[in-house]
Amino acid sequence: MEASGKAFKYGDNVDTDVIIPARYLNSSEPVVLAAHCMEDIDRDFAANARPGDIVAGLKNFGCGSSREHAPLALKASGVSCVIAKTFARIFYRNAINIGLPILECPEAAESIQNGDQISIDFETGVISNLTRNETYKAEPFPPFMREIIEAGGLVNRTRRTMGVTE
Repeated sequence: MEASGKAFKYGDNVDTDVIIPARYLNSSEPVVLAAHCMEDIDRDFAANARPGDIVAGLKNFGCGSSREHAPLALKASGVSCVIAKTFARIFYRNAINIGLPILECPEAAESIQNGDQISIDFETGVISNLTRNETYKAEPFPPFMREIIEAGGLVNRTRRTMGVTE
């Protein structure tokens, strides 16, 4: 499994209220969440994000409330991965549960700049910054987490495991 796209770079402590402002939590529709994703920190994010794009942050990405809407808004915006030095634990768990890959890689998080072209090999954990001709190594996902992400989330993986079809 791989991802590639343009980077959107943010700093420390990007909280869930910045990722999806509380005023939009009356909806859980992905298209509505995507339209307002990051608007309080980056007014142009929703208009400029394309499928496959990458979000990079520094320390404590996804801190704040435990709302699942935050990783869902990023995923619905087309974000294929979030890279940060560290993540808030509940955000990390929610992201994996909805099938949004996130990687902790301090070196990549520091080096990646807004607009850089990034490629990620999830099987090996190799992150390539094509703009800067640099590579970084994150810990690859263990097989069970890769299965959840590849299935599009925990619910879909559970359905597959149980043989449930819609």
